[in-house]
Amino acid sequence: MRTRYLRSAAIPLLTPTFARLWRACPPPSKRRYSEDSQNTIDSNWRLGHYERMILSINPENPQKRLIARVCEVLERGALIAYPTDTFYGIGCDLMNKKGIQLIHKLKNRPLKQPFSILCDSLKEISLYAQVSNYAYKTMKRCLPGPYTFVLEATQLVPKIMLTKRKTIGIRVPDNTICLAIVKTLGRPIISTSAGKDEPYAIEEAFSPHLSLIVDGGPIHPEPSSVISLIGDVPEVIREGKGDVSLFL
Repeated sequence: MRTRYLRSAAIPLLTPTFARLWRACPPPSKRRYSEDSQNTIDSNWRLGHYERMILSINPENPQKRLIARVCEVLERGALIAYPTDTFYGIGCDLMNKKGIQLIHKLKNRPLKQPFSILCDSLKEISLYAQVSNYAYKTMKRCLPGPYTFVLEATQLVPKIMLTKRKTIGIRVPDNTICLAIVKTLGRPIISTSAGKDEPYAIEEAFSPHLSLIVDGGPIHPEPSSVISLIGDVPEVIREGKGDVSLFL
């Protein structure tokens, strides 16, 4: 029997069935996984390696199994991309020093300019920042929302994340996916903009440094408003998506 070849590839095409299966298989870098693909995800973890993927999660009701998989990646020290209420972010576990250093390199950002962190609630914020009564009331009124609040850090924050004044920027985004990730992980994650509004564009820009990209739908990138709550008078550092008239 004569052997035929598909698209000048070096793989012989012996049967029509093989040809259909070959054409139906997308390139690995373009595979998109969802809850229906859980067996594939589980097999990758059992084999002790992780295939780069785009993982679709329901933005209205995040699937707990998929959120748990994202947290497994973070706990292993890997970097991820994820949706927020202002942009797709790149991040890692707050306690992952090597991951933080890698993100600085990817963003070409000096270590003297720390990133913000994401918390899931005001209660968690109080673990990593010193919160006055005024700051608490202000954040309670604005969060979750498109704000970054600058506060004095506690000793739980790694030194690599601190400014010279021992302060840190903290966010609680109005996005169910990233809040579920932080809550399930049990500690904050790093937050910096990926600069892209679509998962495949993020993959092209940052591959192969990201182990997982969480697809939460399209997001028009717009920076958060940055407000300093150090002292009795709030200071607007940057006007962004959040309404700053409350602080003027």
